[in-house]
Amino acid sequence: MDAAELGRRTRITLRDRVRRVRGSLILSVQASVAAGLAWYVAHVLLGHYQPFFAPIAAVVTLAISVGQRMRRAAEIVAGNAVGILLGELLILVIGRGAWQVSLVVLLAINLAIFIGGSASLVTQAASSGILVATLLPITSDYYLSRFVDAVVGGGIALLVMALLLPLNPLTEVKRAVGPLMDSLADGLNHAADALAHGDATAAQDALDRLREAESHLRAFGESLKASKELATIAPLHWGKHGLLQAYIEAADHLARSLRNSRVLVRRIVSMIRDRETVPASLVEAVHALAQSVSSLRRELADAVEPEQAVEAAARAVREARQAHQAGLDFSGGVVFAQVRSTATDLLRAAGLSREEAERQVRRAVGRIDQSGSTRSAGGSSEQAG
Repeated sequence: MDAAELGRRTRITLRDRVRRVRGSLILSVQASVAAGLAWYVAHVLLGHYQPFFAPIAAVVTLAISVGQRMRRAAEIVAGNAVGILLGELLILVIGRGAWQVSLVVLLAINLAIFIGGSASLVTQAASSGILVATLLPITSDYYLSRFVDAVVGGGIALLVMALLLPLNPLTEVKRAVGPLMDSLADGLNHAADALAHGDATAAQDALDRLREAESHLRAFGESLKASKELATIAPLHWGKHGLLQAYIEAADHLARSLRNSRVLVRRIVSMIRDRETVPASLVEAVHALAQSVSSLRRELADAVEPEQAVEAAARAVREARQAHQAGLDFSGGVVFAQVRSTATDLLRAAGLSREEAERQVRRAVGRIDQSGSTRSAGGSSEQAG
């Protein structure tokens, strides 16, 4: 790896780290507020001398990965409470030792499974039970207070999450979809430039970037789940459902456009290596796809009609049809087909129905093929991909 490549990757890594910190800022504020409130309620209002389980439960509840966040948070609260309650009750009755710890874990896990808990609840129940059964002293002044602390801390965390400092679901979705759409647009633009210059190495690099974008796609999907949940439970964000729906409807089509783009760029690599004919209009078609992605990101964020995204996708099909008429070899023909498929995906992501998206593609092809083989405007050989 040369110095320039190392520098580029370092800058990307630093930028990603700063973005992650910015994106997690509200979570850290939520956790800090919840921990302080949990300590105050348990120590001052309930009179517990050392209520360390309250702030711990609050922080653990909030420190959960995005995706179905409230459900998982509730499970953490339940898991903490189940484990601590079992640990306190059993150790008071049967004492402390190896077999007692085993019994606490056995009962905690099976009780968590019985009430339908996920792996998060099961793990939390077992670990909390172990903590109480092995580390904490048995004192008559603290009977069941740790259980109360865990419930207080978890309950305050849920309150902070839903009412006091709820995340903005639209902000979270926009933050998650940005890297995905940027990677898709950049990959297509770099692939088009590589095709124009006959640079197979650059085309392969563009393909690698698109493959790496799969992690952004997963993050976007998780963010959508969490955001739908937030828009449902947080009164401050009940009005966000309509705006959020555009992203929900676009998600599957963005996933398809990413995967179709990878097929497209893989064939561009083959075109370059096989020295196939490269009409300039085919390069423009791939650039137009990238512009459609960038326009769609901006128009979704601004909550406006995605007119520019739709026009760019249609232009990509027109340019690809011109390249097809000029003459393409095998891999070039695959690129032509994938341009159409990706354009259809982007039109669907822009909110068009399947029928309207296919009609837009056929119309784009028909305008190109004014003379000669006009069957492409409606014939079966030109079905939208």
